[in-house]
Amino acid sequence: MSQPVKTPEQIDAMRECGKILGTILRDLKAYVKPGMTGVEVNSWVASEITRHGATATYREPVPDFPGVICISVNDAIVHGVPNDMPFEEGDIVGFDLVITYKGMKTDSAFSMVVGGSAKGAAKHLLSATERSLYAGIDAIKGRGTRTGDIGAAVEKVLSDAKLGIIRDLVGHGVGLEMHMGPDVPNYGTKGSGVMIEPGDTIAIEPMATLGGEKNYTDQDDGWTILTRDGSLAAHFEHTVLITENGAEILTLPE
Repeated sequence: MSQPVKTPEQIDAMRECGKILGTILRDLKAYVKPGMTGVEVNSWVASEITRHGATATYREPVPDFPGVICISVNDAIVHGVPNDMPFEEGDIVGFDLVITYKGMKTDSAFSMVVGGSAKGAAKHLLSATERSLYAGIDAIKGRGTRTGDIGAAVEKVLSDAKLGIIRDLVGHGVGLEMHMGPDVPNYGTKGSGVMIEPGDTIAIEPMATLGGEKNYTDQDDGWTILTRDGSLAAHFEHTVLITENGAEILTLPE
């Protein structure tokens, strides 16, 4: 599925949007401390989005998520709803944010250990999942790249690290809408899948666990997706612009 062609102005708006998003997430990482709650963080992020002149995509009529940012703790993989439970030192927390600026959207996420540096199995999980993101980005060679090339690169890093690969949640096109074609799975075969073209914008987002890939949706909030076996999970994501010879990461800080 090819994406609609973007105008130069739309691409520039995505660059601006991505810088704002990257800056908010960079500052968020420094802001989060043990004892804070997801509700407090959500409020801080909401004020930062407004301060930068953007809007919270999650609060648009679709999907109408109960917050401006997804906050997923420990065995929560993605789509965690901000709540009143304080973060404890050593928690692994994933933050996933989509914002809209000048009519265009960008999407990015990271996971971190609250209150200190990652150690042991948690360090391995975070490090390998983040490395798999950049392996996926590095697999983009511009014109002629296919989604299977990206998925194969992500999968190799996660498989070599012996992590569980979440296969039923995927990356996606982004820009005019939060979710557009094509799907960008975190596994695949080189030379297969949808061909992506210069000017396309996609969100690559590996999700991995210290256990298996099976997951379920929390029935209480209807949003949070958790590991079936209770294992820790991590999630990293960038929005990238496909260029003639590679990819430009849009969601880096100013």
